[in-house]
Amino acid sequence: MGFFKAYDMRGTYGVDFDLDTVSRIGRALPTVVPGGRWLVGRDCRETSEAVRDALVGGLVAAGVDVDDIGLCTTPMVYFFTARDGYDGSVMITASHNPPSDNGLKVSKRTALPVGYADGLDKVEAIVASAGDAASATAAGHAAVRDGVLADYTAWMKTRIEPGALDGLRYAVDCSNGMSSILVKEMFPGAVVVNDTLDGRFPNHSPNPLKADAREQIAKIVRERGLDCGVVFDGDADRAMFVDERGEFVQPDYLIPVVARATLSARTANAPSPKIIHDVRTSRGAIEAIRRMGCTPVMVPVGHAFAKPILRREGAVCGGELAGHYYFGEFHGCDSGVLAALRILSEIAAAKRNGLSFSAMMAHISGRWANSGELNFKVEDKDAAIERVLAVAAKSLPRETGRETMDGIRIEFEEGWVNIRKSNTEPYLRLIIECDTSARLAEWREVLSAAIAPSGGER
Repeated sequence: MGFFKAYDMRGTYGVDFDLDTVSRIGRALPTVVPGGRWLVGRDCRETSEAVRDALVGGLVAAGVDVDDIGLCTTPMVYFFTARDGYDGSVMITASHNPPSDNGLKVSKRTALPVGYADGLDKVEAIVASAGDAASATAAGHAAVRDGVLADYTAWMKTRIEPGALDGLRYAVDCSNGMSSILVKEMFPGAVVVNDTLDGRFPNHSPNPLKADAREQIAKIVRERGLDCGVVFDGDADRAMFVDERGEFVQPDYLIPVVARATLSARTANAPSPKIIHDVRTSRGAIEAIRRMGCTPVMVPVGHAFAKPILRREGAVCGGELAGHYYFGEFHGCDSGVLAALRILSEIAAAKRNGLSFSAMMAHISGRWANSGELNFKVEDKDAAIERVLAVAAKSLPRETGRETMDGIRIEFEEGWVNIRKSNTEPYLRLIIECDTSARLAEWREVLSAAIAPSGGER
């Protein structure tokens, strides 16, 4: 896959893109995202400063004024873009990708994402053309904007009641990424690890969806007898949890937990408030949302799709299997830190009522047997999907419903199946959820064989 993805631009530095590419993107962006005030921030990767220089140079050459907030989390760029009325913004990050990668996340006014379908395709065409974006009549200028971290943490502290985490014993793993800059301020009293900024990510992958990235915090939680642990990804737009046993808590199970905490923090709520969730979300989570008196709203995978729908629907909050959690109060954007605070407050409240984290989650996580996301590298994805549909029609129970907004989610009384093409990686992704573990094993064997008859699950 190339540098331009469905949600952002991302790839291996020196292979998928170089500084000239970035400079040309900077010159092209204002022709696609109009307006003269831009905001730029960056993560701690070793190439991020050089990428920043090339990007800002291109933006200024295109005639816009740029405020540079320096090292920051991705949600910080979203926050200040929306709150302070910037016309466009770019976060320089490859998020959870390996250290060799870097990328650009583009937003327009109000921090609405700019994905491939609504602008990045045009930027790619300009960059690929023999010419260049039209030259500005006058160059813009760049300035450093100071004081944003204190401003941001002060606002974030207003989102949680004082004392909400009292009595909770927990650990925070920053993955040597951008949550390091605010962890001590936002999580006082936590056991903190890997909070030195290091874009080489020397201790583990910056992707907490990978099991090896959670091993360290799981061990700390078990050895110290803590109540839970939270791991942030490289740019801190995602947060993931392990329980008091060090066991991973699947992120979609936590969507109703985030919703409950967010609704509790509001002074007033509309009848049946809406909560968004992606097409991969467990029935256990969807059922829990309904039991709370809320209305679940299914959305495609990815922030470029989730954010506009959250705003359009007037949803309170929501989340994804990948560990992104979105908040109406956060300008409809995702924030790993705000999500962590909300989830920790619920774990603390459960502890005061005599419940462990795992016991608090049992009514959600224990209801259905879930495969997690299974990845297959296949040459012809469309043919593989057709094979899955044929096998499902022949070998699985009677279909009770189907959703096609992102791949295909097929519903049965006994469970559901989602098959979809990845928007960011060269994989076909499969999730299966069933009423029993035995049925899950049966469906997984049949459907996996349909996708890759000779094997190929990654």
